[in-house]
Amino acid sequence: MSARADLIRDLALANRVLAKMGVLDAFGHCSARNPENPGAYFQSRGISPGTVREADIVELDLDGNPLVATDWRLYGERPLHGEIYRARPDIMAICHMHTPAIVGFAISGVEIQPVFHLGAVIGPKVPFWDSRDEFGDTDLRVATHEQGRSLARALGDNWSVVLRRHGAAVCGRGVAEMVFRSVNLRDNADLQYRAHALGHVSPLTPGEAALAGEFNLRPHPVKRAWDYWCSMVEAEK
Repeated sequence: MSARADLIRDLALANRVLAKMGVLDAFGHCSARNPENPGAYFQSRGISPGTVREADIVELDLDGNPLVATDWRLYGERPLHGEIYRARPDIMAICHMHTPAIVGFAISGVEIQPVFHLGAVIGPKVPFWDSRDEFGDTDLRVATHEQGRSLARALGDNWSVVLRRHGAAVCGRGVAEMVFRSVNLRDNADLQYRAHALGHVSPLTPGEAALAGEFNLRPHPVKRAWDYWCSMVEAEK
């Protein structure tokens, strides 16, 4: 396979893995930048992530326009992806999710903190973005490029950002890393909530988070998890 074909295959798998893991459901979406053309990215047509196959992937420019004309319905939140890619050349893959474990934090405004070893991969901080601050009442989607640029500013140099009353965007330096961060952000949020219900949350120290994050984001742990998750969805063919 060519590098392009490999990336499209991995992105289709990522959609199904994230659905299988409960990070995405009927909604949400993910994407991968084209490393051969950093001004473009791949994304599925606008269907449920668990149904995505390689033939469903389209290539878009950073304005969200398909490079090859298509009649397919596309995701309305393409500006979320395009503007993050435009602001952060180091980001190569993005997931936008609405998983309930994270939406609880998005509603309450409580900050997600790394609370277990794999949770360290979320990074030292998960900032908030509130569409009300700049745009007032909206339908809560990131549907315009002005909103996408605002979200990218809130993300800053972090790897995840929580969208108030909406969900989160999680980024990675590749598809497998994006999936790894996404699953562990969801798990970390769930564990933080459970610990709070028990009466006490003891987050990682900044030093622990840095050391555990660096260790767990090495190629071997990421590939080990990626291969495991892919084996689950490939067994369903």
